[in-house]
Amino acid sequence: MAKAKTVYVCQECGGISNKWQGKCTHCGAWNTLQETMEQPVPAAGANRFSHLASSAPVRMLSDIEVRETPRQPTGLAEFDRVLGGGLVPGSVVLIGGDPGIGKSTLLLQALAMLSQAVPVLYVTGEESAEQVALRAQRLDLDASNVKLLAEIQLETIQRALQEEKPQVAVIDSIQTLFSGALSAAPGSVSQVRECAAQLTRLAKQTGVSIVMIGHVTKDGTLAGPRVLEHIVDTVLYFEGEHHSSYRLIRAFKNRFGAVNELGVFAMTDKGLKGVNNPSALFLSQHAANVPGTCVMATQEGSRPLLVEIQALVDTAHVPNPRRLSLGLDGGRLAMLLAVLNRHAQVATFDQDVFVNAVGGVRITETASDLAVLLAIISSLRNKPLPQGLLVFGEVGLAGEIRPATRGQERLKEAAKLGFSIALIPKHNAPRQAIEGLEIWPVSRLDEVLQFIK
Repeated sequence: MAKAKTVYVCQECGGISNKWQGKCTHCGAWNTLQETMEQPVPAAGANRFSHLASSAPVRMLSDIEVRETPRQPTGLAEFDRVLGGGLVPGSVVLIGGDPGIGKSTLLLQALAMLSQAVPVLYVTGEESAEQVALRAQRLDLDASNVKLLAEIQLETIQRALQEEKPQVAVIDSIQTLFSGALSAAPGSVSQVRECAAQLTRLAKQTGVSIVMIGHVTKDGTLAGPRVLEHIVDTVLYFEGEHHSSYRLIRAFKNRFGAVNELGVFAMTDKGLKGVNNPSALFLSQHAANVPGTCVMATQEGSRPLLVEIQALVDTAHVPNPRRLSLGLDGGRLAMLLAVLNRHAQVATFDQDVFVNAVGGVRITETASDLAVLLAIISSLRNKPLPQGLLVFGEVGLAGEIRPATRGQERLKEAAKLGFSIALIPKHNAPRQAIEGLEIWPVSRLDEVLQFIK
């Protein structure tokens, strides 16, 4: 019998080395190599994928009949929005988030609603069956049709999925599972990768929709590591501050829907409830206009959101003024201050500048540039912006104001929430007037200052 050989697997990238070393040669991470047993190589003539020998023949793409696959709504409108309308049969969804953020609560609520229409199975590897039952009782869920399996061995879970034949299954969590075919410990790269691949293969063969929960590391990425994101069909991130009752769920990958969709939930004593008007979460309620605030319209997937941008400009008491940005790109803030100085003659070289997006939301699109500059100018002058003003637009290095995508939808959302003035790029100006909304089109930064004197 051949002696088992050990190799060292990087826990960050999955790279394999024959000897231990402090730094992974594949990704450059330090102290991430762990010893594991090398998997036996199949004998000559053997095929590890022999069960797939009767694969489908090669066909012409034009000859394949395409049919629309019906989706299964989960009963949670915000969750369905991020999924693209519901769960697709045979799809695999990975949802990650910080510990205690509400991932298990969200999926238990979804399964309780789904169980009224289709067979479901909840596989728990982190909690006992009694703990899950206690949570369902605390949330006042009708879980009479929810089947539960407390197990961490992959082969047992596969057998249960084949016997019970659920339409939707939840794995909580993928890092707790282990396969008897591997000698590595549960949670290692090889175990996570193999268990996820086996479950994905089973989902494609049987048509069961599998939702896997994944842990998140300190730097905010899914542990295990990014090999999971390539295996699954959809990757969702569950975000939120522990001291806040609001939770955001985003889609970063979706083979069956749009990416960058956003779902908003409120955590209550009866679980997570969808928020119908999320724009209200990101707008402060001021009794009167205050300096340093500006409302912008951003686009999260197919949904326009109104977010308040706040800026504080104060005299610097150190040689190097501070530039701090929360919820916005810090590097872009420095660029915008340089544009403001060159093309609007508004200097901030001796000022500390702090910028924040209200509500803990993260804005990645460049359409926030104009709102950031107006909030900074308002704080620097200690003068509020006009009442009912909405702003969006990208600012270029030459001082030009560039258009944003889906400008009409942003304007309609603003009019619906009672805004009366929209300072927008000239190319986003609507052809037909929007009732109750006055449009101020601009094409350069110096034109903006003329409107807010």
